[in-house]
Amino acid sequence: MERLHRLEQLYLDNPAYFLTFCTAGRKPILANEHIHSAFLSFCREAIARSIFVGRYIFMPDHVHLFVKLPAPSENLSNWIKSLKNYLSKMLRQQKIQAPHWQNGFFDHVLRSDESYSDKWLYMVENSVRGDLVKEWADWPYQGEIHPLRFKKFAAVTDRRYIKV
Repeated sequence: MERLHRLEQLYLDNPAYFLTFCTAGRKPILANEHIHSAFLSFCREAIARSIFVGRYIFMPDHVHLFVKLPAPSENLSNWIKSLKNYLSKMLRQQKIQAPHWQNGFFDHVLRSDESYSDKWLYMVENSVRGDLVKEWADWPYQGEIHPLRFKKFAAVTDRRYIKV
């Protein structure tokens, strides 16, 4: 059996996350302008706490997004909880009964620019795979709030890390 290889680079300052969270029972309640606008408003207010949302897509029953949080002052779970609560308030305004969300969320720390690009292609192709649009660029509930940048770090043999 082949041994696992060590990571050659890490992003230690302000890690970038790929996140996914779903609606309760996979109800198709998210793909509308009201929820999209609420999400944009929430993310723009997060800038004051140095939280930056990159690319995102709202599917009818789930959300994919990239986010960078200041480490370690901000807790990812608390931020997702706040986002879900904010969107739930908007869903209640639309007379959509709770529960709105599955418990928890999926998160993945990004390791490189290539990972960001690969995940983005997977995200936007969801709208085509789901027969919602013929071309992913036609899906209205997606975008990019902030271009996310990465600081590369190279692993050194004595387990310290240096910027490259």
